[in-house]
Amino acid sequence: MTLLNHHAEGSASAPPLLLGPSLGTSYALWDDVAPELSITHRVVRWDLPGHGGSAAGLIRAGATVGDLAGQVLALADSLGIERFAYAGVSLGGAVGLHLAVHHPERLMSLAVICSSAHFNGSKPWEERAALVRREGLAGLADNAGARWFAGDFTVPRLVRDHRAADPEAYAACCDALAAFDLRDRLPEITVPTLLVAGREDPATPPAHLREIADAVPGATLVELPGASHLAPAQCPEAVLTALRAHFGQSALLGMAVRREVLGDQHVDRAQARQTPFTARFQDFISRYAWGEIWTDPTLSRRERSMITLTALVAHGHYDELAMHVRAARRNGLTPEEIGAVLLQTAVYCGVPAANSAFATAQRVLAEEDGTS
Repeated sequence: MTLLNHHAEGSASAPPLLLGPSLGTSYALWDDVAPELSITHRVVRWDLPGHGGSAAGLIRAGATVGDLAGQVLALADSLGIERFAYAGVSLGGAVGLHLAVHHPERLMSLAVICSSAHFNGSKPWEERAALVRREGLAGLADNAGARWFAGDFTVPRLVRDHRAADPEAYAACCDALAAFDLRDRLPEITVPTLLVAGREDPATPPAHLREIADAVPGATLVELPGASHLAPAQCPEAVLTALRAHFGQSALLGMAVRREVLGDQHVDRAQARQTPFTARFQDFISRYAWGEIWTDPTLSRRERSMITLTALVAHGHYDELAMHVRAARRNGLTPEEIGAVLLQTAVYCGVPAANSAFATAQRVLAEEDGTS
């Protein structure tokens, strides 16, 4: 299967973040942002069909944004990425909105940059597609700077990428923009969503991003002064600041959940023992275990407690078991239910393991009841 051309950077064990481009550009659009994001994320940026290094044959006339989203998911699957954060510019942002509506189980969070839930109707895109199919991309590339950037700013490499794009693939991307309109589905988006608007953007002005922010529950809108349509290229520091704050929320959310499940005293003790050597591990726990796994609504906290108790008994982690017996009580399990879980472990993990587990749990439950 032919996949979208892509570039990956950052640790393979870090939380994945996919970055989508604007029409006419390549993943070079993210050159001044992606390396910094890769300090904390496994960053994968991709090229549109017929752009950069992606094959033109990946798209056909009459394509939809859904088709492009499917190719992004195929890329993620090929890399072993199940759930990921996503940020995209313009057409890349539309792909992110489609994923949030149609494949919310794949997204952890979303950032939509200089984009829209619709692109001013189908007619201008149908006309542009016809022009490109008739005359190629030279004329559009000559005017790219004025459409993409404010003032005299330009990025020659991006203009060259525009000029080198495959005309038919570019036109098919125009077809996708012509057919795109998710305005009536925006209230269904449940993933944490950030909207970034360039105040000088003539293609998708701030009103387009404000429309999304008003419709998506809990969404945040940031407007960047001096930024036009390709904000990551023109204002990389401002975009980076916004994305870091947004994609770092999993650690903040994770810490809140960690406190709810384990209790403030335990978390405060863990924080007090933190050293520069252990700081990244503590951040990993808050971000990954608590910010992504324990916040997944597929299982209830009661169910997660039962699974966790079983896993800890199986591996003989009795100190951790004590902590999670307390957590199980906070998550609503009764002593009788905890005992039933441990009895189950006697069958599948072994009687000696269950014997130690019962001793640990009995001690903790006695402490909780104040009878020790």
